[in-house]
Amino acid sequence: MDSKSTAHQVASFLLETEAVKLRPEQPFKWSSGWNSPIYCDNRVTLSFPHIRSYIKEQLAALVKQRFPEAEAIAGVATAGIAQGALVAEQLEMPFLYVRPEPKKHGMGNQIEGRLLKGQKVVLVEDLISTGGSSLKAAAAVQEAGAEVIGMVAIFTYGFALADENFKTAGIPLHCLSNYKALLEAAAEQGYIQESATQALSQWRQSPETWAV
Repeated sequence: MDSKSTAHQVASFLLETEAVKLRPEQPFKWSSGWNSPIYCDNRVTLSFPHIRSYIKEQLAALVKQRFPEAEAIAGVATAGIAQGALVAEQLEMPFLYVRPEPKKHGMGNQIEGRLLKGQKVVLVEDLISTGGSSLKAAAAVQEAGAEVIGMVAIFTYGFALADENFKTAGIPLHCLSNYKALLEAAAEQGYIQESATQALSQWRQSPETWAV
């Protein structure tokens, strides 16, 4: 299956499982303060075995295609932990995960699992918005002495800010699906009316100022 077909299939699964909710007429409020016509929680897909398996296989294939030199998989806490473990199992690779910050007790670990100096690591995320938290996890892995060769994720909103952040960090990002594919699938399947498509498209261009 080519990348466009994969993007459409993953978008359809996200809609089918209600991992994604589209509500342009009654926007959600993000922690950043942005109004958003979309809410995405890809962890929901873990409850559907056939979809969970499909996403795992496609993420693993993406790692093999884009990062054949990978030596370990790291999940970004919390949503990327389960996805990362599934991908590592599929690829028969070592797995670890990265917390947002070091624990405040015990060993004070931020990285859980065995990470080797110089090890080539691919991070796994479920969702990319601005990329801020994902890149903090990448920085923690780099500071521990490993090499982050890239990141894969299930879905990206496709914000220009995220593209710039990953470019600045020098970390290649590849995602299974994206906002454009989601809108196409949603329109085809009747999740949104044609009149809502323009508002949904405008949001992605300027999410920080968007309003109904």
